[in-house]
Amino acid sequence: MSIETDVAIIGAGPIGLFAVFELGLLDLKTHLVDILDRPGGQCTELYPEKPIYDVPGLPIVTGQELTDRLLEQVKPFHPAFHFGEMASGLEKLSDGRWKLTTDAGTEIVAPVVVVAAGGGSFVPKRPPIAGIEAYEGKSVHYAVRRMEQFRGKNILIAGGGDSALDWTINLAPLAAKLTLVHHRDGFRAAQHSVNQMRELAAHGRINFEIASVKALHGADGQLHSVTLSGADKKEWEHLCDTFIPFFGLTMKLGPIADFGLNLTENLIAVDTAKFESTTPGIFAIGDINTYPGKLKLILSGFHEAALMAQAAFHIVKPNEKLRFQYTTSSSSLQKKLGVA
Repeated sequence: MSIETDVAIIGAGPIGLFAVFELGLLDLKTHLVDILDRPGGQCTELYPEKPIYDVPGLPIVTGQELTDRLLEQVKPFHPAFHFGEMASGLEKLSDGRWKLTTDAGTEIVAPVVVVAAGGGSFVPKRPPIAGIEAYEGKSVHYAVRRMEQFRGKNILIAGGGDSALDWTINLAPLAAKLTLVHHRDGFRAAQHSVNQMRELAAHGRINFEIASVKALHGADGQLHSVTLSGADKKEWEHLCDTFIPFFGLTMKLGPIADFGLNLTENLIAVDTAKFESTTPGIFAIGDINTYPGKLKLILSGFHEAALMAQAAFHIVKPNEKLRFQYTTSSSSLQKKLGVA
């Protein structure tokens, strides 16, 4: 069954989150799709602790703090998130609405689609291991979509960032055996996650090896072992049936390029009154769009989200009159926000 909503948003970064707020003020419901496993987009994935100095009213704020504040702001509107899913298809239905599909099989039907995908989708980096493509999707996975899929598996996780540590901790209770490998005994992850991992290793619930994966061994897409190489360059065979490498992410436009939109150097051309693309009902806000005078700033994306919401209202509710109101003086808006 398809999910029906007012607006489908591709991207749950700061601009996508603020769009939820602006749309919510107009009583428009939203579903958001993001390939990452958490909200925040580039702010939380690439620089969660990096200070940002040009957000109005916040002299200094980190990427994670900004995301947390935006999530708090949209709470009254109960947006639905579909994390760990890539927007893979877009189809115009006979009733004029759009059907957005994801690579996880989710279908979202809405009169309006908003692309707030930043520079595109975050795509996992493939490890430089010969023949890894033959195992992808069967016994090599770059993301955890359903934890239950890994129950009873002999899992090897590679990486030293937050994703590697988080999934080591979360999958440990489900796996028959779990080993984490990293090329050094130091991590780029939150310290509390590192401490949890070390405690699991100390109690024998997981294994931790300072090593690198050099080769995969198996047949018909199914792993049976890998070759590991230690810091001393000695190699050995490690038995496993599942390999989950977390080697970072890269930005690619991905399937959005196949949506039939008018692209200019991999950016979506929009007008400056509504930030609508040349395809009616599809809007683009934030770094993914282009127009004369465009500045790739978070504050610019916030402005674009506000104007997009006004235009989206007329598409979703064509028979209703839009009354412009200020949150500072409108009791009805304050009631929606829970501050009346």
